[in-house]
Amino acid sequence: MRYILIKMTKLSVNINKIATLRNARGGNLPDILKAAIDCERFGAQGLTVHPRPDERHIRYQDARDLKPLVITEFNIEGNPEQPFIDLVLEVKPHQVTLVPDAHDAITSNQGWDTIKYRNHLTDIITTFQKAGIRTSIFVDPDPKMAESAAYTGTDRIELYTEAYAASYLKNREKAIAPFMATAEAATKSNIGLNAGHDLNLDNLRYFVQRIPDILEVSIGHALIADALYFGLETTIQLYLRELKPWLPV
Repeated sequence: MRYILIKMTKLSVNINKIATLRNARGGNLPDILKAAIDCERFGAQGLTVHPRPDERHIRYQDARDLKPLVITEFNIEGNPEQPFIDLVLEVKPHQVTLVPDAHDAITSNQGWDTIKYRNHLTDIITTFQKAGIRTSIFVDPDPKMAESAAYTGTDRIELYTEAYAASYLKNREKAIAPFMATAEAATKSNIGLNAGHDLNLDNLRYFVQRIPDILEVSIGHALIADALYFGLETTIQLYLRELKPWLPV
């Protein structure tokens, strides 16, 4: 049997949890900047940070300090309130991902209603795109949300994959179905596809095999947790292996 390698989904490592560990003790151990450099050195094709207003993990200054060091792709996620908008326009990452997380949310727990907030998102996206920053909108697995996102002018959407991860072991075919439908709607609307949230070594390969148009996955919590056992370099390589779309021909 022969195999062919088609376009590979990129891995962006979210380093928020490394910052959580640093902040728990104070000081600068672990060093966020060194960790970011090492992630890239170990094979990561991008770095993601998600600063929140209380700076409980990544701090706004971390984003400023990281920009000149990142040699792959820098993605900043967050709720586009004015301080966040100002930070993104100052730092000018390669990509900004808009996430509607409340201040008291432990982690991101919903996507945008791109119908209700279309005008709001359009204004913000226009601002970022004028600054040369690629935009992505965090959305639930609903084709209508992808179709409406197209009217905002966004470059990409990021599929919020928590529901897929939660149901994967029970019935992975059923779990993936709404994501495939949403991905199809996005592709028809000429929007690029990212994905993230609770993807891990168990469920990642199946997701990208069934939705091969995924350009990038952003993974943090599971990857950093795995690194406690396997080490950061080995863990990144394990995730990259899951993203290799080797298919029989």
